[in-house]
Amino acid sequence: MNIEFLKDGTTLTVKPEGRMDATTSPEADLRIQAETEGVTDMILDLERVDYISSGGLRVILSWYQEMEQRGGSLKVLNPNEYIKEVFDLTGFLGFLEIE
Repeated sequence: MNIEFLKDGTTLTVKPEGRMDATTSPEADLRIQAETEGVTDMILDLERVDYISSGGLRVILSWYQEMEQRGGSLKVLNPNEYIKEVFDLTGFLGFLEIE
């Protein structure tokens, strides 16, 4: 999985590309964790993600909880209709900030 990072002060923008599933999510999690020192807010831009499974959801939940513990937030940008539906069915729309 290709991931682009942009750090601006305490905000980290993460732009993954491809699928967020059981195969790609563990590696993505490790790569993102390596970038989060000093980060309190994360922006997850899903514009280039076309599929998400429970593995991807677990990682997003983990990042959300981590940012909450740091007193910050996780914002999700540009999810496609499929991903919005997955977020809706799993209850993620109840706590994620989505634009």
